[in-house]
Amino acid sequence: MIKVYCTENNVLNELDMGRLCKGCWIDMVAPTHDEIVEVAAATGIGTDFLTAALDDDEKSRIEVEEDQILVLGDIPFLRSNKDYEALPLGIIVNRDYIVTVCLEANGVTAGFDERNMRLWRTQHHTRFMYQLLFKAATLYLKYIRIIIKRTDELERHLRVSMENAELFNLLDLQKSLTYFSTSLRSDNMVMERLNRLRLTANAAAILPAFEEDEDLLEDVIIEFKQATEMVEMYSHILNSMMEVFASIISNNLNLVMKFLASVTIMLAIPTLISGLWGMNVPVPFAGSSFGFAIVCLIAVIIGGGAGYVLWKRHMF
Repeated sequence: MIKVYCTENNVLNELDMGRLCKGCWIDMVAPTHDEIVEVAAATGIGTDFLTAALDDDEKSRIEVEEDQILVLGDIPFLRSNKDYEALPLGIIVNRDYIVTVCLEANGVTAGFDERNMRLWRTQHHTRFMYQLLFKAATLYLKYIRIIIKRTDELERHLRVSMENAELFNLLDLQKSLTYFSTSLRSDNMVMERLNRLRLTANAAAILPAFEEDEDLLEDVIIEFKQATEMVEMYSHILNSMMEVFASIISNNLNLVMKFLASVTIMLAIPTLISGLWGMNVPVPFAGSSFGFAIVCLIAVIIGGGAGYVLWKRHMF
């Protein structure tokens, strides 16, 4: 799918591919081979740049050719209500166009409305790219805060009852933070390289920057570092929580086994005594009319004594 946008009269308008003009932003989501060839022919961007983000395992990086730059990084992606991932996003810039490529519709290249679209200028390629990266960083922070909130809710539930569903949800959140941690480390390296690259003559010709653009890039770097620190901190917290709850579950199981063992011992005593008095041989109190009551009393006394000993040893 291809969408073309261009800022006209301070408004981000959507255009047809046939109305492609200089200064446009081309947003490609899961493009077909024909769409890639069409965009490559219209913009002069190499197909290898356009297809770089279509591989889930593609490494984050920056590539510079004569008149175009590829910035490939990972962005957060909400797969479902409880499953977060990271997807590669390619941002290709040349002197006339800016193109974004991603495998799926995402929160970075979507979500424009009348309130925020006035802040975007497709003709200012450098600022536009930095704004996309800033949006990715803030989206990381947003999802991390959601994960933290859900973690706190699960912790409150787990303190009351240990259910497998809640533990699996906690495991899903831990996996999401692991994805984010790996992606953010790569993104931070890309941001550092981008910060150095903007000072080179070749990159400066493609990405001319003003003073406010440099400030925006600094904000992007700070946001990515903040997201990285938050992910690392809460990953450690979540790992500790999983270990603690695993220990609690194991301890609860031990307590149940101790209780059942104690009950088994107490029930075995009356069974043993009744078995001994039930043998077909002469036994004490066989001729007494109170023999059954005496045997029951003996069983109760011995069972009670065993229960007292077990209680003193904290088996209950």
